[in-house]
Amino acid sequence: MDVEKAIALISAAGIELTDRRRIATDEGWSLSFSNGTELQISDTGKMAVSGKGAETVARLLDLPSKRHRAKHDRSRPHSNGS
Repeated sequence: MDVEKAIALISAAGIELTDRRRIATDEGWSLSFSNGTELQISDTGKMAVSGKGAETVARLLDLPSKRHRAKHDRSRPHSNGS
């Protein structure tokens, strides 16, 4: 997917582009969005998504997203009584 299409899809969902710059190696783009997501798109089309709103953006772009680990219930005492 190219950078313009990605921006259009995310913006259509009401998530504003806040920053767009070339990656330091000049091999792609780094995009920041108002929901806290950072999207890296290489010139070859490879994408990586991270940040607070990453799962939402991954869904919009039909990308696999990392699931957050469920928090363990800490209300029960450990086997040693603590």
